[in-house]
Amino acid sequence: QVQLVESGGGLVQPGGSLRLSCAASGSIFSIYTMGWYRQAPGKQRELVAVITRGGSTNYADSVKGRFTISRDNAKNTVYLQMNSLKPEDTAVYYCKATNAIGAAYWGQGTQVTVST
Repeated sequence: QVQLVESGGGLVQPGGSLRLSCAASGSIFSIYTMGWYRQAPGKQRELVAVITRGGSTNYADSVKGRFTISRDNAKNTVYLQMNSLKPEDTAVYYCKATNAIGAAYWGQGTQVTVST
């Protein structure tokens, strides 16, 4: 089992920045990919960014050039640096960890609100 705890969400004005963190505990040796997903009200959960154990990354087109995912394997933590935030980035952001056989674990989510 893997436990994930997200932090760093909040209220920010358009154009501002936030950094989300996701700390993993438990069977962390089994984690292969970690990522961030988001779900806005009335919409399906969508991929934001993922990073593999080796550091390969993939981003949703809507966040390319604005968001950066990174991973500190020594701290078992993944980060999402979000810059130039837009109102449409408002959502609950979830951390996800996947092991080598495809089992997935989710965090409880953290709210990000971009508004004046």
